[in-house]
Amino acid sequence: MEFQGKKQTILCLSFVTLFSLLGLLCAKIDGSPNIVVEEVHVGVILDMGSREGKIILSCISTALSDFYHLDNNYSTRVILHTRDSKGKALHALSAALNLLDKIKVEAIIGAQTKMEANLLAELGEEAKVPVLSLSELRTSPFGAPGEYPFFVEITQDETSQVTAISGLIEMFKWRDVILLYENTDYGRDIIPFFINSFEEANVTIVYKSCIAASSADEQIIEELRNLTKLKTMVFVVHVSHFLVPRLFLNAKKLGLLSEGYAWIMTSTSMNFLHSSMDPSVIESTQGVLGLKSYTPASTRLHNLTSRLRRTFYMQDPNIEVSAVTPDGIWAYDATWALAEAVERTWTSTGLNLVNLNNITSSKHGLLLLQEILQTRFKGLSGEEIQYPNGKLVSSAFEIVNVIGKGDRRVGFWPCEEKHTRDSYPLNNRRNLLSTNDLETIIWPGGSSTIPRGSKMQLSNSSEIKLKVGVPVKKGFNELVHMNHGIQTNGTYFTGFCIDVFEDAIRALPYEVNYELVPFEVSNVTYNDLVYQVFLQKFDAVAGDTTITSERSQYVDFTIPYTDLGVGMLVPNENEDMWIFLKPLSADLWITSAGFFILTGFVVWVIERPVNREFQGTPSQQIGTILWFAFSTLVFAHREKLLNNLTKFVVIIWVFAVLILTSSYTATLTSIMTVNQIRLNSRGNYIGYQSRSVTQGVVKNLNFKGLKPCNSVEEYADALSRGSKHGGVSAIVDEVPYMKIFLAHYPTGYSMIKPESSTSTNGFGFVFPKGSKLVHDMSMQIQRMREEGKLIEMEKVWFHKRTIPMFDNTTSDPNTFRGLFLVTWVSSAFALFIFIIFPLKEKWYAAKKFRFRYRVREKLQRVRKFFSRKVSNENQEKQYTDSA
Repeated sequence: MEFQGKKQTILCLSFVTLFSLLGLLCAKIDGSPNIVVEEVHVGVILDMGSREGKIILSCISTALSDFYHLDNNYSTRVILHTRDSKGKALHALSAALNLLDKIKVEAIIGAQTKMEANLLAELGEEAKVPVLSLSELRTSPFGAPGEYPFFVEITQDETSQVTAISGLIEMFKWRDVILLYENTDYGRDIIPFFINSFEEANVTIVYKSCIAASSADEQIIEELRNLTKLKTMVFVVHVSHFLVPRLFLNAKKLGLLSEGYAWIMTSTSMNFLHSSMDPSVIESTQGVLGLKSYTPASTRLHNLTSRLRRTFYMQDPNIEVSAVTPDGIWAYDATWALAEAVERTWTSTGLNLVNLNNITSSKHGLLLLQEILQTRFKGLSGEEIQYPNGKLVSSAFEIVNVIGKGDRRVGFWPCEEKHTRDSYPLNNRRNLLSTNDLETIIWPGGSSTIPRGSKMQLSNSSEIKLKVGVPVKKGFNELVHMNHGIQTNGTYFTGFCIDVFEDAIRALPYEVNYELVPFEVSNVTYNDLVYQVFLQKFDAVAGDTTITSERSQYVDFTIPYTDLGVGMLVPNENEDMWIFLKPLSADLWITSAGFFILTGFVVWVIERPVNREFQGTPSQQIGTILWFAFSTLVFAHREKLLNNLTKFVVIIWVFAVLILTSSYTATLTSIMTVNQIRLNSRGNYIGYQSRSVTQGVVKNLNFKGLKPCNSVEEYADALSRGSKHGGVSAIVDEVPYMKIFLAHYPTGYSMIKPESSTSTNGFGFVFPKGSKLVHDMSMQIQRMREEGKLIEMEKVWFHKRTIPMFDNTTSDPNTFRGLFLVTWVSSAFALFIFIIFPLKEKWYAAKKFRFRYRVREKLQRVRKFFSRKVSNENQEKQYTDSA
């Protein structure tokens, strides 16, 4: 019984095994046993040591697994070859070279930074291999599109968010913003787009704060503390997720996230906020408004998040994946598109892997690229994915508000395909029309009221009262001068700068009260006065304050109301009876005279044999040579030329003479106006105004000796004594000071034009950052300039006269050596042709004569031979007859 049971069990197992084998055989027969799976190699270059790099690599691997699980009958398989860039562009480049040279990859996925993107774009273009980049190229708003056809951006165009942020600021009626960005390529490259878009929306960037990722907390706190002194309370932040924690934690400590402030974060910063920050950072960003790439919730996205969470929990528990980052989603979709494009490239064209390897790499890569660009499918989030022109079509942005432990969506900003940097400037049309399109926003401090955006408003203009600082110093009273009233025992100010300021203030459409307060600058610099506005001790500065880039970091200037640049004062040169010789150096005079005589001699040599005007006695011929040569100086030569060679020589020489005379005339005009000072020669001293910005200009020019001069009288005294007697040879200062000096000393001195590098930006009025008066005062200054009022004020205070400005030099032979070389070559060529042709004709005549002589001699010899033979025959016949 037991044996029969075992026998039945064995029979059952045998039948099961047999049917299983038959099933497998049938499946193999019914299936496709002839399908050959071709391996297509693809390189992946990521920062494997970073959290983001690990998540992106997992998304890429998962995308391939999902793709081939769904389409298991495909004849191709993408094989990944990963390389670690270590977060450095050169490592990424080295990895790409290794993949192309050793592995022969058909495509590359990677480039997490802009520097990596630019390097891999160049390499992909050379190798004709598609590069699927997670970063954009470094570019400008006006960069030429299509420079790298094999470069495909698989992430959302970050510049498409610029219009959204600009529209939000315009919608909230904020006029001024502070822009905080990171001191990297990633941070700097988007700034021009912000500037252009804000200008389009009539929004002013009052301050651009650049923070390095390597900055210590003390440096960040110092920079933020400077921002607290400004009037503007609206911040636009564009920094990486590495810098976000320290920035907001320190900003909260300084009270910059309290009620009244507004913070807007770009999508690049906001996308990573909750996936990589701890609760303390989330707490510090309460009330922040930001943009996020819109990724609709889908079952596939939820499943991917769960799988990644489990994967990293087993591999690296330190990495917590609460949500897939946008880069991970874009990498997943791009990998799916690549796998689909590979299959179509290898099958739809009727080519297998072997055939593709036999064609050129450029055509091979081009086929794959075309398939990638034509791909259209539903992505991980359910949105349609496509890469026309090598760029991912941007989806909408979510406008989110950070509240509690997360963010809350308060609205959308749809993107359009034309909102890309290839068609920049960005579209003027604003997608949000009013705040009714948004849900309630909780701002920093817990308030739902929209912040005003500025600490100082000019709505109630009747209450405006400015404390205006005025520089007080010795000299140049025509610009600013403090007077003491006898009856009132007070002080009042006069001068050109004060008149312009008061005229512009009175012309404003609202009333502005002001008080002029003296500020002694004899022992300090103008920088100290300007800095008083930054410290809020003055509300403005009216005076001879030069606009500089350094000062503009702390305050705002109106447009300039004086001439730009600096001038150089020099004493006029004493009259010289030999001044007409100075335009050309002695060497150039001698060289020119030599070429005059050379040209006359060449013309005489060629023309004398055939032209009677160049013949005669020796003295007549010498006179003709000199007359003809020097008459070309005024183009008065009248001798008729018969030989074409001489005509060629004269044409070249007349052209040279024209250039010489033009240079002589221009240089003589300059010399007769002002004299040229050799500033760098030993012993010359240069004067400058110690309190003016020209102090730095003069020092940058590396003059031999410098002496300070701070008034019109000191200018005149120093110039009259000269460098040899304790004075100066010239004075460098701004144009308004030069005009005042020349009004006092209209004769004996002149102003010459300086080097362009010494230019300054003129005088302007100083106001705090973000002040509305900057724009309004600038408009009034422009009106005064157009109406001619500024010129009239200058005439009143400066007694303006025409001031010649020239920069002259003395010409030397090196300047015209090319011209003389051409003249010498043409003369030598003409002489060569003139001499060689007669010699050639004589040689042919002599050769012909020798040939005829030899022929005649041979004929004579033949004739003698035959005559001798006939004579011998006759003698022989006579002898025979006689015999």
